[in-house]
Amino acid sequence: MILIDSSCRGTLYQDLCFRCLRKFSNFTIDGPQHLAHVALSVSLYKALDTRGYLLKVAKEFEAIKDNTLVYKTVLDCVKQITDSVDELSQAIKELRRLNKNNNSGINDDFLWHISNVETWVSTALTDASYCVESFPGHRMSKRTAAIKVKAKNVAEVTSNALALFHRYASRYRAAAEARNLIYLLSLVLGNGLRIS
Repeated sequence: MILIDSSCRGTLYQDLCFRCLRKFSNFTIDGPQHLAHVALSVSLYKALDTRGYLLKVAKEFEAIKDNTLVYKTVLDCVKQITDSVDELSQAIKELRRLNKNNNSGINDDFLWHISNVETWVSTALTDASYCVESFPGHRMSKRTAAIKVKAKNVAEVTSNALALFHRYASRYRAAAEARNLIYLLSLVLGNGLRIS
C-alpha cells in the first residue's frame, strides 16, 4: 500500500490512481516494475471495456440513422480506442521482454525495451485523448457525454500508467548515464587528457 500511495502522488490523476490501484493492495506488488505492469493492465482493461461500449453505441447509431455526424465521430473513436488497445497490449508484451532481459544488466538492449514501452504507452495516450477531443463543447446528449467520460477515463489511467513506468525506468536511465559517464572519464583519463 505504501508503494502505491507514494507512486500515485507522482501522477497527474492521483485520486484515480489511488482508486484503480488500491484494489491490488492485497496482492504482493513487489516493486515499481510490477506496479507499472499492473497500471498498464488496468489501462488495457479500461480500453477494452470502452471499445466494447463504443461498438455497441455505434451499432445503435447506425440503426437509428439519425445523426450521421455523431455516428462518424463514434466510429472514429472506435478506431482510436482500438489502436489504444493494440498499443497497450504491445507495451505489456514489451514489459515482459524487459523482465526476461533484466538479468543481463543495464545494456542498450534493456534501454531499447524501456524506450519501446514508453513509445507504445505514449501513443495509446494520444489515441485515447484524440477520442476525447472528438466531442468538443458542452452541449451533448447523455450518450455522447458518456462516451467522452469513458474515453477520458482511458486517457487518464493511461497517463498514470505512463508516469508510473517513467518512475520505474528513471532509475535505469540514471544508472546507464552514470555508466556512460564513467566510461567516458576512463577514456579521457586513459588517454592522459586533463579535464579542465
